[in-house]
Amino acid sequence: MQFPFVLAIVVIFGFIFLFNLIKVLNEYERGVIFRLGRLIGAKGPGLIVLIPIIDRMRRIDLRVITYDIPPQDVITKDNVSVKVNAVLYFQVVDPNRAVVSVANFFEATSQIAQTTLRSVLGQVELDDLLTNRDKINAQLQDIIDGQTEPWGVKVSVVEVKNVDLPIEMQRAMAKQAEAERERRAKVIHADGEFQASQKLADAAKVLATAPNAMQLRFLQTLTEISAEKNSTIIFPVPIDLLTSFQKFLDRP
Repeated sequence: MQFPFVLAIVVIFGFIFLFNLIKVLNEYERGVIFRLGRLIGAKGPGLIVLIPIIDRMRRIDLRVITYDIPPQDVITKDNVSVKVNAVLYFQVVDPNRAVVSVANFFEATSQIAQTTLRSVLGQVELDDLLTNRDKINAQLQDIIDGQTEPWGVKVSVVEVKNVDLPIEMQRAMAKQAEAERERRAKVIHADGEFQASQKLADAAKVLATAPNAMQLRFLQTLTEISAEKNSTIIFPVPIDLLTSFQKFLDRP
């Protein structure tokens, strides 16, 4: 009875030994090996053989991590209080430094991203924050990547997602946009009036050099008026037209 019991214990310890001896890493994973506390290096992917009790392995994922930065209260350079959130894309490019240089690279990267977001956006005005997103995103990416580079972490993209404005600021911006549209409409209308006056002045010059053209224009106007359903039509008669008719009647 003791032999099967001993055999079972041996088998169990054997499985535990093999479990601690052999590790399998995926293509996107690396194993940072420590032997008696000293860094051996990163290994993988594939089958990894460890010395039980002596070796210790830290598994690191090399895939791109997407981190949604929580909304941050930011006061812009022109003293406008807004809530801004962003998204951060980063990945581990040096597993050894990601394990040795920082206790938790994910937490450290998220914290530096939040503080940098508040710091950078506090140095820009609201109009730049709303219109120059690409420039601000590039600046954020450059600063955060410079901070995380010693940890073996590469920040590839930083994108500002939403900018939540106070209701009072939204109303003020709506009034400003409405006033801007009215200004443009008045400018366009004035420009149209100016162009029309230039065309009328050019037409007057042409008519002044050709009196018969004025008469033809007058007759054309009569034709256009007669097409309307009017019961009474009152119009001025140019003296030149009457003079022409008088000369025609006075001909022998």
